[in-house]
Amino acid sequence: MPEGPAEMEGSSAEDLYEHFKFAAAAGQEPLRVDKYLLNFIENATRNKIQQAAKQGNIWVNGQQVKQNYKVKAGDLVQVLFAHPPHEYLLTPEDLPVDIVYEDDELLVVNKAAGMVVHPGHGNYSGTLVNALLHHFENLPRNAQQRPGLVHRIDKDTSGLLVVAKTEEAMTHLARQFFEKTSEREYWALVWGDVEEDQGTIDCAVGRHPKNRLQMTCFPEGDQGKSAVTHYKVIDRMRYVSLVSCTLETGRTHQIRVHMKYLGHPLFNDTRYGGDQILKGTHFTKYKQFVENAFQVLPRQALHARTLGFEHPKTGEFLRFEATIPEDMTEGIAKWKKYAQYQ
Repeated sequence: MPEGPAEMEGSSAEDLYEHFKFAAAAGQEPLRVDKYLLNFIENATRNKIQQAAKQGNIWVNGQQVKQNYKVKAGDLVQVLFAHPPHEYLLTPEDLPVDIVYEDDELLVVNKAAGMVVHPGHGNYSGTLVNALLHHFENLPRNAQQRPGLVHRIDKDTSGLLVVAKTEEAMTHLARQFFEKTSEREYWALVWGDVEEDQGTIDCAVGRHPKNRLQMTCFPEGDQGKSAVTHYKVIDRMRYVSLVSCTLETGRTHQIRVHMKYLGHPLFNDTRYGGDQILKGTHFTKYKQFVENAFQVLPRQALHARTLGFEHPKTGEFLRFEATIPEDMTEGIAKWKKYAQYQ
């Protein structure tokens, strides 16, 4: 968490910048605000949260509170500082970007796994946006003030992104994503032998009520936002399957959450339990094999393989395909070889 000045005491909330805001869920049991925030803010420490409370940076329902305040259902918890969030302080950085297509209106980037798309808490530099600002001037900003971004993919997901270079392209492309006329296909290596050869997962996705860092499925549709994923099995390798997932909507962590809901978390997805041995035998040799496969593919096995959209100027439908990166191909090859000898 950012440091805050001690003179925050007595400040008015209107004078401050909001860095985090959480509404306590209806089922929230009374919990100290420092423990509550520790569950919801990535990369935060108990010490930093307590320091923020002492400096008057933590507010509940419009009032400053100490670290021992008990958060209750319905409380609005805010972390406010005298300076704007660091993600708004964008600095151009000379970083490599794999551009697979570019014209006057847009570019298509093949993002490497491990690169964050835009600055945020704990990742204020080294992002794709920092790199884009170095390579391009006057990129248009989206509703969240992020230069060029029409959509995003997770840090440890590799693959294709389209970036707008003009206001007109931003508006046109954003409308295609909203109206679901763009094409987005991902390849995922998931745990287990997926029962159906193909199918559709239609389950609303929203923030997990108890773990803010996770998303979850709401089958009744009473919470979250509508989310639809169409999937098709490409290959079966006994204890894992290679699956093609086509997005109809684009919710945060959608494929990761939907595949877990289906009972098949992504291989080595630490946030959703895929970094455990979920299928297979109890033999030591098998455990060693899986551990080795985790090392070969040290991230969630997800790649944005195909991206298609209508060009905002020419009206031509463009489709791009990004080769599966080496770590994922090696991981798949290991499982294929293992399955052949079982």
